Amino acid sequence: MRLDKLLANLGYGSRKEVKQLLKSGAVKVNDVVVKDAKQHVDPLNEMVTLNGEVIEYKEFIYLMMNKPAGVLSATEDNREETVIDLLEVDDQVYQPFPVGRLDKDTEGLLLITNDGQLAHRLLAPKKHVPKTYFAVINQEVTEEDILAFKKGVTLDDGYVTKPGELKIVKSGLHSDIELTITEGKFHQVKRMFEAVGKKVLYLKRISMGPLLLDETLELGEYRELTEEEIELLKEYQVN
Repeated sequence: MRLDKLLANLGYGSRKEVKQLLKSGAVKVNDVVVKDAKQHVDPLNEMVTLNGEVIEYKEFIYLMMNKPAGVLSATEDNREETVIDLLEVDDQVYQPFPVGRLDKDTEGLLLITNDGQLAHRLLAPKKHVPKTYFAVINQEVTEEDILAFKKGVTLDDGYVTKPGELKIVKSGLHSDIELTITEGKFHQVKRMFEAVGKKVLYLKRISMGPLLLDETLELGEYRELTEEEIELLKEYQVN
């Protein structure tokens, strides 16, 4: 990778600004001052420093966010705040994007990365990656609902969903449930409950494939995935 591109990609300025840094002698590669912007470096195996500080280079970034309601699952929007806006600048420079979408008013687990191959594997419809949601429903959820979801319900546009696994966590006038589905249709969880005459009052995603929401994350907080979590995602195979 060209040295000026490396520095620019990591947020150390525009190409023009980076060239000025290089001319000033502030950049070293393996303790040798380099002023040539076109010089190629291997950031994984060579040490690049700026004013004596080692530049940490990562090809990919993997973040878990506990998405708050009111924020869009998008990279940018002219009017509203996005999940990328919640990231520190040091993380934004990797140009990550949310893997899939959570509705604006839905909370919970959101994977944010710049690893396009991994994202494709997790989002490809034929992969049927399960996603589990916790929800509060405005009525009592019944055994009939469990059976209906297991068979697949007909949405308002006539689409019949693939089977969903519905569990009643707490029953009553307002029921707490967990629902696992393998699709990602627009507003799917809400529409599935509408199909059985009920309404979702609160919705949070708690898992995606092998990745579980870190419940210690406050709404709007995020952290890097652990090496173990990254390996689980990369090795995850579904039919």
